[in-house]
Amino acid sequence: MASEEASLRGLESLMTEFFHSCTTNDRKREIEELLNSFAGESGSWRHCLYFLFNSRNEYVMMYSLTVFENLVNKMWVGVASEDKAELRSCLPKLLLSQHALLPFFIRNKLCKVIVDIGRQDWPMFYHDFFSNTLQLVQSPSLAPLGLVLLKMTSEELVCPREDLSVARKEELRKLLLEQIPTVLNLLTGILETVWDKHSVTVTTPPPSPNSRESGVLAGDSSPMILDVESGSLCLLALECLAHLFSWIPLSSSITPSLLASIFHFARFGCQQPTKTKPPPTSNGDSAPGRHPANGDGGLCRTGQMDRARLGVMAMNCINELMCKNCVPADFEQFLLRMFQQTFYLLQRLTNTHSHSNTHTIRNRLQELDESYLEKFTDFIRLFVSVHLRRIESNAQFPLVEFLALLFKYTFNQPSREGYMACLEIWSIFLDYLTTKIRSRLADRDSVMNRYKDALVLLLREVLNRIQFRINQSELEELDDETLDDDQQTEWQRYLRQSLEVVAKVMELLPSQTFSVLFPVLREDLDIYLGLQQFIVTSGTSRRLNITAEADCRRLHCALRDLSSLLQAVGRLAEFFTGDDFTGRFNDALAIVQRLVEVSCYGSQISLYDVEMAVPSVLKPDLIDVHAQSLAALQAYSHWLAQFCSEAQRQQHQTQFVDLVTSSMAATTPLINVKVPEKLLLSACHLLVSMATTVRPVFLMSLPAVQNIFNLITENHNHGLPQEALVLVCRALSNMLLLPWPSLPEAEQQWPSRSANHARLINSLTRQYRLLPRPNDHHPTSKAVIRQTVCVLKDLVDSISGEATKSRQIGYHSLQESVQVTLALFPLFIQQPDVTDEMLSFFLTLFQALRVQMGVAFTEQIIQTFLSMFTREQLAVSILQEGSSGSNVVQKFLKILQVVVQEPGQSFKPLLPSILSLCLDQVYPIVSERSCPDVNAEMFELLFQILHQNWRFFFKTSVLSSVQRSGTEEVMENQAQFTAAMQAFGQSFLQPDIHIFKQNLSYLEILNGKHKLYHRKLFRNAMLSHFLNVLLQVLLHKSHDLLQDDITLALYNMAAVDFPAFYSSFLPEFLNGCEGLDQHQRTTLARNFTPERDLPSFSQGVYRLVNDLRFYRLCNGSLPPGTLKL
Repeated sequence: MASEEASLRGLESLMTEFFHSCTTNDRKREIEELLNSFAGESGSWRHCLYFLFNSRNEYVMMYSLTVFENLVNKMWVGVASEDKAELRSCLPKLLLSQHALLPFFIRNKLCKVIVDIGRQDWPMFYHDFFSNTLQLVQSPSLAPLGLVLLKMTSEELVCPREDLSVARKEELRKLLLEQIPTVLNLLTGILETVWDKHSVTVTTPPPSPNSRESGVLAGDSSPMILDVESGSLCLLALECLAHLFSWIPLSSSITPSLLASIFHFARFGCQQPTKTKPPPTSNGDSAPGRHPANGDGGLCRTGQMDRARLGVMAMNCINELMCKNCVPADFEQFLLRMFQQTFYLLQRLTNTHSHSNTHTIRNRLQELDESYLEKFTDFIRLFVSVHLRRIESNAQFPLVEFLALLFKYTFNQPSREGYMACLEIWSIFLDYLTTKIRSRLADRDSVMNRYKDALVLLLREVLNRIQFRINQSELEELDDETLDDDQQTEWQRYLRQSLEVVAKVMELLPSQTFSVLFPVLREDLDIYLGLQQFIVTSGTSRRLNITAEADCRRLHCALRDLSSLLQAVGRLAEFFTGDDFTGRFNDALAIVQRLVEVSCYGSQISLYDVEMAVPSVLKPDLIDVHAQSLAALQAYSHWLAQFCSEAQRQQHQTQFVDLVTSSMAATTPLINVKVPEKLLLSACHLLVSMATTVRPVFLMSLPAVQNIFNLITENHNHGLPQEALVLVCRALSNMLLLPWPSLPEAEQQWPSRSANHARLINSLTRQYRLLPRPNDHHPTSKAVIRQTVCVLKDLVDSISGEATKSRQIGYHSLQESVQVTLALFPLFIQQPDVTDEMLSFFLTLFQALRVQMGVAFTEQIIQTFLSMFTREQLAVSILQEGSSGSNVVQKFLKILQVVVQEPGQSFKPLLPSILSLCLDQVYPIVSERSCPDVNAEMFELLFQILHQNWRFFFKTSVLSSVQRSGTEEVMENQAQFTAAMQAFGQSFLQPDIHIFKQNLSYLEILNGKHKLYHRKLFRNAMLSHFLNVLLQVLLHKSHDLLQDDITLALYNMAAVDFPAFYSSFLPEFLNGCEGLDQHQRTTLARNFTPERDLPSFSQGVYRLVNDLRFYRLCNGSLPPGTLKL
């Protein structure tokens, strides 16, 4: 380039071309290469300095500053000292002379480069860096610029990137902490000066929390006027404080006057209504409004500062303080002062008299900035969850009054999200109260009397909010179709969160909860139970004779509310069992009787089958009420089970029998293909709970249940959907297999029950057992296999945790079907969708019934599978990642996991074959490509082989283990052990973080249980390799999320022989690290102090990794031929 002027013109031309819409991607790449090449040239920064002083082109200025940023952060060590001095002098001069004219993003970039230089050179070579910044903050005209620099200094020096050694990071933090009192005093002065200058009308100080609202707010009727320049200055000061508070410890530097100043500006959020949500602020883009290029600085359309932004930023500062859980003991007064200020703000937010009497609290909140309300709600949540326990007992803390204000704040929230966030705060408070009462049972009544009225009010209002007749317009807006990540609709999530609050109040105030809930429930039940009189029958059709629009709307609301309240009743079932059973028996009995009555009524009049006006609305409502009545009854199955055992000892047998008989009479007619699926499944689930949880002796003998048994065993065209069929079969099987409670073995009637179970299974599997072999793969055959195997799997799963007798009878009935499945398996090996179902069945069999199956048959099954899963078959299946084929291999590996965990010697002969499958067939395939699901199962199988069969590899006797003698370890199958360890080691070189975490934990478990790292073979041949790999992973920062796990594993490996680690491994590791000189290697080894406790060792690892990366960065930035001293 001929001259700097020509270079500048050429650069401007290139940058303009690069950002032009017509420039092709190829040309952009060429230009990018040119620019990178220029930036990499020695001395290019001098040209950039000229460009900065002489160009107004934003692209050129940004490029030049990027060159400086790269120079400072990556090449500063290699820059000559006189050149550094020139940059330390020129760049601040440029900033001071041009800051008012530069666009804010250019100004911020220039500030960052100056701060980056300070991070490298302050205080040794850039001694006036921080003092210059403080001088700017104190200068009236340059304070905004000083605050931008101050905030960046806090950001860049406290949380620096990797371009610093650990010692330098610690030094910078210490230096900044020394300056904090001065900085906080300056920021307090700025806020106080602006407040005193403008607060002409706002003179009322924050009161004691005990004062009344009317007096508190008397002086606040006139909003404070704040000009744009002052507002921007305060916004920058608050942004600085927010960042400082994020890292400085709580100390006396945070003075009452500073706290008061922040809360003064927090008032702005609730003082001046604003309907526009402010744009986010970043690094002081809120510069004075007289420079349009600097951003609007919080300017609103009237030309005044948008005060909501000040309120939001002030709340940010407060929340940074509130989230500090580590609070010194002498800071209780500090918290109390914060609470008093908050109480004042909460009074302002929930006060209806500040502007006009026509303003409701909800309207006032609706006019406020949305971000401010979010921050304020966050503050209350932090206060309640983190600090309430600290100051609740303080006499100056008016908790009941605070709850009253929180109540008003909660139930006047303008948005649903805000209301839900407030409900979460109430849940936290209720949990706190419950824990407190459990720990202080002696004065439970005095504690509860203090809060009783508040909790009853909360309960009433939460119940009102879920009722359509009170809150229809808002509830109709909730989506009840789209499922979220938790498989809930928006309406279900809203209802569930509300009912959780009801349940928490119930735990504290059971009788009051009943007196509030049941009158509402009774009212809606009466409407529902009265619908029968409006059914008109003509011929074969029935019609609901309610047609007026208003009546239909009222019915719709009543049905929706009844459905919600039935869910509430079901949610409270847990409070009637266990120790509360006897004391609350009559209440629970009344509830269950009522639920049975409602369920019977629904099943008798079949409202889902009635014609009606607006069926698209009312029919789903009627189905839902019926389904929820069954679900609520199911929720009381544990109470019924307790009632069952109590009834046998007391005179309640008739009542119990009536309840169960009526429940079944309500349930079984709904198990029909013509019934809507939602209702059908509710009935099936209730039947399962009766059979599994309640287990009445007489259940199977009831005519209603006999009908279902006959439906399933005699009518193969019942047409039930798969899910319903599985549930019904589970219920029938459990009635026959599960032992009856409180009856001796002799009265269990096992022979007749076993015969009936065999009949049930024979009937269910008749088509399956008669399938032709070899099979023609007809679609019908596949459907029969999948349906039957799915049902059988569920039946086995349902008895997996039951007594031996139940499992014996179950397996006896299933035995033939298991043989059939094993015979069919090879015929369908090429159809992974079928083999997937079969292997799911076998996996469940192995988990639940392997003892009943016996060793010989189990071995036959495993050998069949091993012979079928050849290397070629595995490759075909595994390569279908995410498909049925991949799932088949996963299930097979899971089966093998169950087998190798079996204690005793029964399956030990299979270990060599299983190891060979793992290491010789599966591992070579998964190591060549990413197969995370199969990989995870294969490594778990390897781990279980090692963990459960350690003596397969190490034959150490008990005596030698106790004596700890120097005898040699007796080792067998060394090749397989070494191959397994190599596979684990290789997995740490792969990018999959989940496999890495899983396998690291496996090695740690093996070390904890079997002293893996101490074994001679591992110690001599593998330990240094694992240490090396894990340290390299930390150096490459590829798995930073697992930093703590990796460090712990390194510690446990080093602990095998600490002297050898420090004297031998560490120097050897450092000698193998490229990009270091010998002096740096020595320094790194010396700084890793030979400590033997985990915290010190972890700190040493952190320092080693950080400083090694730092040295490499420095060495890479030095010009060629530099002499290193």
